[in-house]
Amino acid sequence: MPTKPRIALVTGGSSGIGKGICLHLAALGWDVAATYGRNHQGAKATARAIEEKGRRALVEQCDVGYRDQVAAFFERVVGHFGGAPQLVVNNAGVQSWGPLLELSEDDWDRVIRTNLKGTFLCTQFGAALMVEHGIKGSIVNIGSGCNKVPFPRLVSYTASKGGIEMFTRSAAVELGRYGIRVNCVAPGAIEIERTKREAPDYAETWGKQAPLGRVGLPEDVARAVAYLASDEADFVTAQTIWVDGGAFTLPNWPYSDQI
Repeated sequence: MPTKPRIALVTGGSSGIGKGICLHLAALGWDVAATYGRNHQGAKATARAIEEKGRRALVEQCDVGYRDQVAAFFERVVGHFGGAPQLVVNNAGVQSWGPLLELSEDDWDRVIRTNLKGTFLCTQFGAALMVEHGIKGSIVNIGSGCNKVPFPRLVSYTASKGGIEMFTRSAAVELGRYGIRVNCVAPGAIEIERTKREAPDYAETWGKQAPLGRVGLPEDVARAVAYLASDEADFVTAQTIWVDGGAFTLPNWPYSDQI
């Protein structure tokens, strides 16, 4: 009997880490649905690259912070692929730079709505479909180095990612009875298109901060996601896997020559 296709849903898949996850999963044989915000060209490129790997793609605009848009997208995913996703990756995220005393309420709301509420909504809809279809699936939430360390001038982003880690644990406890595993992948410094534009020396600067001596790539994060989605991680839930080359474990130690 032919096996049912594996369906993955990845939010924020038009560029960066999200695109890397989409393409890695496609290479492993997953059909991939992905959301995006405003990057229309990037979305088209992601869809084309997935299809070039011989897999089906559905890449559509969706603001994951709004319930009606999330509900509509999940409905289209089921209709397009003929089944519910076995894997949901909550990757979509935005940042708002600025000191706490100058952060506007609108910027705070936008970051929390997208990053934290979006993770909640997609987890809720994805898990409900898994339960309905009898799927013992996997949900992977993308965290950050600021799960552990507060980032300067990124108070709303730090709050959202810290919330995602605790939400991951809560969701894992509640959804375990259905055979649904929920984990978090926390990337460190990952070189993507945006970081290259913002800091031409990004890789050199952040590579020095990691004990492994290099900056991360989207593929590093994607491999961790794929592991958590696989049978090899069948007994792994409520965990955070750090993909940071050890950067956020390195202590602030005054005797640097002893490290």
